[in-house]
Amino acid sequence: MTDDLLLGRARELWTELAVMPVEFLSGGANVVVSPGSGLCPPLWTGVVVLGGAGIVTAPSVHAAQLMADASRKLSHEELVDEGLLREVLPVLDVLGPASLFYLDRVDFLPAHGGAAVEEVMCGGGELASLLTRAGEEDAGESGLEGITSAAFVLREGDDVVAAAGYRPWPRSVAHLSVLVAPDCRGRGLARVVASAAVTHALDAGLLPQWRARPHPSKRVAHALGFQELGSQLSVRLGDGGDSAHR
Repeated sequence: MTDDLLLGRARELWTELAVMPVEFLSGGANVVVSPGSGLCPPLWTGVVVLGGAGIVTAPSVHAAQLMADASRKLSHEELVDEGLLREVLPVLDVLGPASLFYLDRVDFLPAHGGAAVEEVMCGGGELASLLTRAGEEDAGESGLEGITSAAFVLREGDDVVAAAGYRPWPRSVAHLSVLVAPDCRGRGLARVVASAAVTHALDAGLLPQWRARPHPSKRVAHALGFQELGSQLSVRLGDGGDSAHR
């Protein structure tokens, strides 16, 4: 798959999640009012930039006006910069930014570790100890608790120390989740379990998506052959910007 085709599929996903009709416009950001947008939490404003163009969904007309004004002052890359947004907008809270990575099979660089990866059913309690061991913040960041695919795990003794899986998103996208026990990081375990989950997703005809904030997560994505195509950020605005249908 060429970069253009990969970018096209990624954009199709996010325009569908926007709910209201919106297009990625070259060199700028297209702002629409969409209270039900999947780009961000309810009553927040979502920004997604992919391949030099952006879309923004706002929960109200007032928030859309604020974002439209900001988009005239900032480039699309700057719209996912928390510091610059705070300079031009009444920002109450921010989630992100997170980098968005996508993978075509021809670019996949599978990882093979010394230990055997085990496939287990999600929701069976196998991951509970790992989620607890990782702590609430890291477990939440990973999204592992929300996977619906099988979980691909590595054990030390009876303990699961690394796991990966995915959740189907619209447009045949597989949203990857990976988690490694804190005391077992830096040993390449994330790449091994993620490789197994990616293989499963590709075999199912899905487009793997990797959403990364921490630098170690980005390194794993690059090591597996993922291409970084853009960024996502959610912002909660003050001055009525987060109230619906102002």
